[in-house]
Amino acid sequence: MRDSLRTPNSSCFLSMLVLPKALDLNACRYESFEDTLARANTWLYSSQDSGIPIEFMNLQSEALLTKISGETASATVNSGSLSDMSNLVNATLYGFEDYHGVDIGVVKAARLWYSSTAGEMPLEIQLQEGDTRLGFAVSRTEEGFIYISSVVDDDEDSEAPSTRSGLRDLFNRAKVASKLLIISRVSNEKVLPWMISSSGAVRCFDTISLSQKLSLHRLALQPIQLHLLMWEKPVGVAAQSVVLSPKMPFPLSLPPQVPLSIIESSEHRVDAEQDFVLDSSFRLDDSPVSNWV
Repeated sequence: MRDSLRTPNSSCFLSMLVLPKALDLNACRYESFEDTLARANTWLYSSQDSGIPIEFMNLQSEALLTKISGETASATVNSGSLSDMSNLVNATLYGFEDYHGVDIGVVKAARLWYSSTAGEMPLEIQLQEGDTRLGFAVSRTEEGFIYISSVVDDDEDSEAPSTRSGLRDLFNRAKVASKLLIISRVSNEKVLPWMISSSGAVRCFDTISLSQKLSLHRLALQPIQLHLLMWEKPVGVAAQSVVLSPKMPFPLSLPPQVPLSIIESSEHRVDAEQDFVLDSSFRLDDSPVSNWV
């Protein structure tokens, strides 16, 4: 995998899990599966309209087990006979009967598979003594994607790391193409949105925490390895030289990883089961304004 994939040990297949929207506070009733599919479509179209270079791959149903009882159990479909199976096509919550009655529930979510329009591009930001800032700001779209929202232009006397790495030139090219410069990975760990809760809130990464981690790398003079979603495939050596650091070969050999442990952070992860109990855990309170690093 390390030798054959453009991003070592990682696939280009990306996905978003869309949970059905709850119709009551107790999460006893949900919208139809057709409505869930429509919400998945809306998220994809909205992302593309925002300038995020992604394209549709596939859409499938995904079953999540939950415990049901009482009124919820009696209101669900018992799929014990063939005549009831036809009712499950558009049902979002249905139950199975065991020896004690209907107490095993299945919630039908939608899994949206998508990919980058032109793949991912590695970019390494080298740091030097005296660097007081990285020279760029990160923000987040309504769809949950982290992107480069601004880059310094007034660093002629002392070039910022973003300028030395070619990030500023790449940012300006993205603006001309009306595309967003999306960060897909930091130290090969994905920082893309992964779930939409039953209230419609997007589960994604916190820009403030991400900015703090990048700043710690700057203070420690540790190289920062980013992956960005490309909107066009580079053609020839000339195109690669514009978007890649001179010390960064393309596309296979990558420098040693600098783990940020972003995905392992408990404050930004939640189990699917928790979504049915406390949906407010899916809401992030970081500021919508750009966070400079």
